[in-house]
Amino acid sequence: MTIQPLKGQKALVTGASSGIGAGVAIALGQAGADVVVNYAGNVAGTVPVIAAIEAAGGRAMAIQADVSDEQQVEAMFDRMIGQWGAIDILVNNAGLQQDAAFHDMTLAQWNKVINVNLTGMFLCSRRATREMMKRGVQPEVSSAAGKIICMSSVHEVIPWAGHVNYAASKGGVKLFMQSLAQEVAPQKIRVNSIGPGAIATPINRPAWETPEALAKLLELIPYGRVGQPDDIGKVAVWLSSDASDYINGQTIFACGGMTLYPEFADGG
Repeated sequence: MTIQPLKGQKALVTGASSGIGAGVAIALGQAGADVVVNYAGNVAGTVPVIAAIEAAGGRAMAIQADVSDEQQVEAMFDRMIGQWGAIDILVNNAGLQQDAAFHDMTLAQWNKVINVNLTGMFLCSRRATREMMKRGVQPEVSSAAGKIICMSSVHEVIPWAGHVNYAASKGGVKLFMQSLAQEVAPQKIRVNSIGPGAIATPINRPAWETPEALAKLLELIPYGRVGQPDDIGKVAVWLSSDASDYINGQTIFACGGMTLYPEFADGG
């Protein structure tokens, strides 16, 4: 018998048409949640995600929205609440990179990454918090009034030359998450982050798709393998469940030890 710790809960996962977001959405659905699969442009990518959730017995629907656009975010939540009546879990996963050497980085590249990776979390979390506070704790559903998960990165603590806009956005996520967690804890809303390391997704395909690139990448991962979206999905399920009810304001690094300064493993 499959254990479904999120049975009856309603989740929204942003950027869920591919990569980590797809893995998280499927994992939540397999754990019993009904899931809104948000996408910005890749509607085709939502089809297998929805199919996997429905195969597990859950409900799923795709909703298009650019999370950096306030009106689109509000419309997405209006549709979800209108059809399902509540939101119990928000996973702020939508994110992107627009890499450049700092002296060549354009303002458009800076703004795009900050607007999606950080401002998008603000807009989605603000609306989710309002809904969770309005509804309050439903003991038959969860011990918490709501759970918000922010998708951060090992680069909230590891500097990343050539990716200043991305690293700055993830450093911002760290204190956004912690400050929000501190503020809404009295309302029994839990806020945490997941910090993935190297996960095999389309966004970083060049880093792992050739033997040479993979060998170089594995030098940074003490555990000796590249992560998969399902690795992050499992953490998201745990953080969304009552099994983690006393966890609040924390970043869980799922990185195979990438944050352990592996270059010092042999004494430096």
